[in-house]
Amino acid sequence: MIKSKKLLAVGVIAALGLAACGSDDDSSSSTDAPASSDAAPATDGGGGDGDAGAACEVTDVGGVDDKGFNQLAFEGLEQAEAELGVSADVLESSSDADYAPNIQSFIDKGCDLIITVGFLLGDATAVAATDNADQQFAIIDFGYEEPFDNVRTLNYDTAQPAFQAGYLAAGMTETGTVATYGGINIPPVTIFMDGFLNGINHYNTEKGTDVVLLGWDGADGTFAGNFENLDDGKNIASSFADEGADIIFPVAGPVGLGSAAFATESGNVMIIGVDNDLFESDSANGAVYLTSVLKNIDASVFDTVESVVINGESGGSYLGTLDNGGVGLAPYHDQDGNVSDELKAEVEALGVAIIAGEISVS
Repeated sequence: MIKSKKLLAVGVIAALGLAACGSDDDSSSSTDAPASSDAAPATDGGGGDGDAGAACEVTDVGGVDDKGFNQLAFEGLEQAEAELGVSADVLESSSDADYAPNIQSFIDKGCDLIITVGFLLGDATAVAATDNADQQFAIIDFGYEEPFDNVRTLNYDTAQPAFQAGYLAAGMTETGTVATYGGINIPPVTIFMDGFLNGINHYNTEKGTDVVLLGWDGADGTFAGNFENLDDGKNIASSFADEGADIIFPVAGPVGLGSAAFATESGNVMIIGVDNDLFESDSANGAVYLTSVLKNIDASVFDTVESVVINGESGGSYLGTLDNGGVGLAPYHDQDGNVSDELKAEVEALGVAIIAGEISVS
């Protein structure tokens, strides 16, 4: 049993960029590269013969082509394959029942490092790490009160760029009402929402405005109850738009893609993306993205593979921040001309102040 290993549900654990639409099939699948045309492309050179070791990813539900954190993690593995000569592999989880078997499959295969992606894999990873002390693991978006010697935790302080995004949204809204919602009410989701709320409040204090946030009050709010149903994202966005919201920040993985599709159809709503630069990865709806709150998971995964597989290190923790480039805001892309130079400068100055410790995002 691992009762002494408890979840560290505090602000330093950043948000969960959760899974893409999974199939209803409970089976899991293994592949050396994303299968769909929208997935991260397969590596076509630079190593990967496995002479340097093997790094293996277990996804959360939705698979490796989710346009979010599963895909970003695999892109980090692909970079490691190309530049470090490790072999990269992935097993896709179709439900939580796949977590433990997928992890065990990679243990049996002899992977040097097993990376589990997401808060929901925390318990399964802890059990495997306890039972296999010589096996090296890393987990994204999860922390333990009592660290494991053989698990490196990778977390991201997304409250920082979400604070900037909230300030930006407050400065951009034409109706005076913006909105956010989550997939499931868990700390790695609500950390985004807290930062967004506090950024709006900061704008209101600085400007003497009264921009209203729907969907989150710091304790309770709107949640889809899943991370995979795009129709839920459409319906929630439609409801918020009916209440006057013209900017929506979904923190629900691909559920948010449904909100972006609604925004494209309606023509009067902008979206702030999560985890990835969704202007790039959700190009069909690119024009509606004001910006995205980024978790640079790929870079931290690459660094972890190099540290653990190549250099032989183990355990430890990583926290992505604005200061170290682990989190950030995406460019404004098609919306750039609609954001005033004054507001751009203020958002940028907020980032500098956050890094300097002059502004608290909590």
